[in-house]
Order: sequence, then structure tokens, then C-alpha cells
Amino acid sequence: MKPSKTAENIETKSRRDPFEWVRQKVAEAVVQAEQEAAETPRQMFLPGFDIGAFPNHLNRSSLIAPIARGRRKFHRQAAMVTRKDCVLEYTGEQLDEADGDLIMALIAFAQPFPVGASVPLNRAELLRKLERGTGKQQYEWLHRRIKALTEATLFLEAKKPDGSTRYSIGKTVSFRIVMGFSYDDEGETYSYSLDPRWVQMFGNREYSLIDWDKRMQIGRGQDMAKTLQRLVATSADSVQWYALDWLKAKMEYVSPMRKFRKALDAACNELERLDVITAHKIEDSTKGKPQLSLWMPPSV
Repeated sequence: MKPSKTAENIETKSRRDPFEWVRQKVAEAVVQAEQEAAETPRQMFLPGFDIGAFPNHLNRSSLIAPIARGRRKFHRQAAMVTRKDCVLEYTGEQLDEADGDLIMALIAFAQPFPVGASVPLNRAELLRKLERGTGKQQYEWLHRRIKALTEATLFLEAKKPDGSTRYSIGKTVSFRIVMGFSYDDEGETYSYSLDPRWVQMFGNREYSLIDWDKRMQIGRGQDMAKTLQRLVATSADSVQWYALDWLKAKMEYVSPMRKFRKALDAACNELERLDVITAHKIEDSTKGKPQLSLWMPPSV
């Protein structure tokens, strides 16, 4: 039997380049390793965690943003706003802070199980944890958003200080925020599973613990305050500075900068009310660029 064109091409390239076979084998090993990581349930232990843990790279990105109600932007392999130490590409509906709350709750509810295993879901308990109530509309919202999270995929590459890759997730095997869910109409029972690679994103303590009680006290219509709460939790610095143009892009804010500054000021006032921050100021940086300065409460 004659060899295939692909085999002939590889053989020809191998004769021209003796390292071609090695590179091919390395590439195959990478694909196999990610396939195994995506299919093998893993236990995740997060010290001091009840609900409200989330990876820092995601907290610092525009994956979840305080968007206005209405029709959502649909991203298709879009490069999301991140810091320089991360590349994040996303396909799916733009996620809002309610989605962020839901993802954190699903991660918390899955803690007794290996990540990747099927998790039975008590929908009423989940909705109460989100302080959304348990009416018909809330059950419909939950079903709709879990479905959207199951359809959403992302690629994340974490970088070292020299720009090389520390690790990547979703490069060869799609990473879904919710790997899958099932619903039994007759028994009205839900179950879901999370991608085992969540464990890698939480690795090396690269996650923040969000004060859930304070988060649930943030006023309605103050999603920007929720975004800031997740952001400031990624750093232990007593004073934090963020460029306004970066914040505006991260928060998917499309109105003029003057409106953004006003909304940002209101969000910071809300965080001061809850003692998430102690003070804030919008001022020019040493380079003359507008920035948000935030002062944190003393650590306990």
C-alpha cells in the first residue's frame, strides 16, 4: 500500500530537517497531555475557602464586566483585556457580574467532588446563596446562564516575566467554563461538571478570596463596584493604582470618559461604604495619565 501524502510530506521534511520528527512528536505529546488534563478529574483544595474564590488572571481581565442590561456582545476568539502576564481569548456571550457570582458559586458547590466529576445541584440552595430568590424567573435565569457558560470557551496563556509561556489552557482541547450539565425534567434534578483544568488556573495560589458577605451587600445597579472588588482582591498592596483607560477597556464601558469617571466614583463610594476600600482618588499619574488610586483597609 502506498504511503499517504501526509506521511510522504513528513518523511520529505524529515530528510530536509532532522529535527522535524522530534518537533512533531513533541507537538503530539502536548496534545495528548492536554487531552488527559481535560478528561481526568482532579481534587482541588483551596485553604480558607467557602465561596468567592476566583483565579487572578480572570479577575484582572475583561472576561466578566459590569455591562448594561440588554443584548450582549458576542465574542468570537476575541483577545480580552488582560495584564501583560496573560493572554486570554474568549468565544461566547460577554459575561456580567451575575455570571461571575454564578461561576464562583458553582466552583464552591463542586468542592467536595474531584473537579471534572458530575456534581448534583440543588438549584434552590444555589439561588439562595446568590440571594436571587427562588421564583420561576430565577430558575429560568439559572438555566439560561448555565447553558451560556457551557457554550462559552476560552484559551488562557500565563506568561513568565521574560515573556515565555508558564502554562496554557485550551490551546489544543477546548476549555469550557462549565464542561457540561444535564437536567431531568421529570425529577427536576440538575447536575453539572467543571473542566479539571480549573485546578491549574487556581494553582500556586494564583487566586483571590472575595468577601462574599460584602459582595452580596453591594447595591443593585452597582456591578462596577463588584468588578473593582474582584480586581483589588488580586493584590495585597495597601495602595493600588489603575490607569483609567485600562479600567474603561477592562469594564467594556462604551460611554465617554467623563461618564465613566462619574460611574467609577460611585462604585468606589459603594466599596468605601462596605469597607472594601478606605479611600479613593482619581488623579494624574507621574506620567500625566489619569488613574484611579485606591487605599485598602489594614490587613488583619
